[in-house]
Amino acid sequence: MATLSFAAAVAQFAEKVPEAVETVRNLSAADVVKEMQTLDREGGRMPFKTGFLQDSLLASTAAMPRINPNAHPAEGATYKFDFAAIEAVILNASLEDDLYFGYTAAYAAHQEYGARGRPGAAFVRLAAQNWPVHVTRNAEKVRKAFGL
Repeated sequence: MATLSFAAAVAQFAEKVPEAVETVRNLSAADVVKEMQTLDREGGRMPFKTGFLQDSLLASTAAMPRINPNAHPAEGATYKFDFAAIEAVILNASLEDDLYFGYTAAYAAHQEYGARGRPGAAFVRLAAQNWPVHVTRNAEKVRKAFGL
């Protein structure tokens, strides 16, 4: 099945329902983030030991969040990711805004790309590659919701 670009997926109904474009973008961005954050033990690719890596995800409309070389989990601590802060950035972004999602844990790049002979988990890259799939699916959901 061929996937459509974001513009093509929503162009058919964007003039009739202007908020549909933003809705499709927001749903699709959230879906990519949720895919990035799905733990390997739950069928995703995100490695999990303490939850620190998953919890280090930040969202921004200004710039890519940067890895902090000093950001490591506290000994014996566990962390739980809360999607609310990410969702707030997505929902408050205009269509003109770029959305950036990045991990700040010191070892985030090693987990993504691999290190010391260990392959990377590719939890970001593979989720980002699915953007067109999410857009196409969400455009269809929005089309049905608005009766178009």
